[in-house]
Amino acid sequence: MQEFDLLVVGGGPGGYVAAIRAAQRGLSVGLVEKEKAGGVCLNWGCIPTKAMLRSAEVYETVLHSADFGVHAENVALDFSAVARRKDGVVKNLTDGVAGLLKANGVTVIDGHARFTGSNTVDVHPNGESPLGEGGPRYAAEPAGGQAVERVTGRDVLIATGSVPARLPVPGADLPGVITSDGAFGLQEVPKRIAVVGGSAVGAEWASMFATFGSEVTVVEMAPSLVPIEDAEIGKALGRSMKKSGVRVLTESTVSSIEQADGQLRVHVDGSDAQQLDVDVVLMGVGRKPNTAALGLDATGVATDERGFVAVDDKLRTNVEHVYAIGDVTGKALLAHVASHQGVVAVDTIAGYETHIDYGVVPAATFTHPEIASVGLTEAGAKERGHDVVTSRFPFAALGRSKTTGDEEGFMKIVAGGKHGEILGVHVIGPSASDLITEGTLAISLEATLDELADTIHAHPTLGEIGMESAMSALGLPLHTAPPRRR
Repeated sequence: MQEFDLLVVGGGPGGYVAAIRAAQRGLSVGLVEKEKAGGVCLNWGCIPTKAMLRSAEVYETVLHSADFGVHAENVALDFSAVARRKDGVVKNLTDGVAGLLKANGVTVIDGHARFTGSNTVDVHPNGESPLGEGGPRYAAEPAGGQAVERVTGRDVLIATGSVPARLPVPGADLPGVITSDGAFGLQEVPKRIAVVGGSAVGAEWASMFATFGSEVTVVEMAPSLVPIEDAEIGKALGRSMKKSGVRVLTESTVSSIEQADGQLRVHVDGSDAQQLDVDVVLMGVGRKPNTAALGLDATGVATDERGFVAVDDKLRTNVEHVYAIGDVTGKALLAHVASHQGVVAVDTIAGYETHIDYGVVPAATFTHPEIASVGLTEAGAKERGHDVVTSRFPFAALGRSKTTGDEEGFMKIVAGGKHGEILGVHVIGPSASDLITEGTLAISLEATLDELADTIHAHPTLGEIGMESAMSALGLPLHTAPPRRR
């Protein structure tokens, strides 16, 4: 039986970062992982989708290259090559993580973990398991009939992540009805696809397949796409997708799916009840904690009504010496949050003072145009009693956007009306996922509109939009007409 100072169960962006930090803090670390290091993010989520979205971006750029004076002929999409490139990117990064774990002295134990006590895990070797789409983490039970290794930790960190949820409607288990994981198994671009759910996951796949040439319909129950974002952002994305040929059905739900005439028939309820005949239905309706085969009952760890592991602000569970991080906690299902939680949990274990502020967590959705946000929406700020001032500055007014030809979208700043403190930053447009870092830092440092406006930004850059948006909020815009103050 192997014994460690810290036993990490799950090697995703939370688990592997925690393991590395723990080793840096001088702890002996064991990491149990049944797939490749990197978890959902590197293998089935963030990285592979962004690699494929990049292919979509290049494809669309080449199709419109004549606008830039470059004439390309016989442009064609090779979907199998897109998949191969994606696989190469994933392998490069997962191999890199494996190398980092080894270099830091982390002991990686391959297999499926099942708790037998609060600090004891039986590791079942990977083997013949009942697999669903997406790999071994879908197995209801670990492989049997093989030698089992018992591992213990003075402290234990649960970092098993989440898996896609399926809509509980008749026909959700039919062939051709897939989750985001199953989308990676497609051998060709579907001619017609219905995407159920217009949040980040569904919106990204819809954007990608529309660019690849699919006839795409998005069904979203909320009044707009990406409903957790500021309302103006969701509406802007909807308009953009419609211009790209995507059918967007908001305030609509799927009541059932059936096979009919060799295709899938999706019954949609809402103000415009209808049926969709498609080749593939992609479920992008959320995620659930990956604990089904973990034996969590043996730990005594408490979960909430949704099944997520309950933790405090230091990621401690109700059981002493047992911590949990990442998607399995249900706090914010984002890879960068999992990583930061991993650092906070390990530093707490090692005796260092640290914290995490869930009010300043950036989020990004890699549609075209991209979306990114941090802090409060306009509606959220008003609900909290803030006297709010907002501004919108368009990318089309930036010199850099003119030169690149990517002019769609805007930045919106939500600030306090009295002191100008920045409460939220919301972006839809080119490189939004990179630009949001300035907004995150501004809120973290309690910066004001004056401070952001007075910060010299390089020209010509997309980053100038932060300065320009702040100036607009102050009623002192240099490159647009004075905005309405609200």
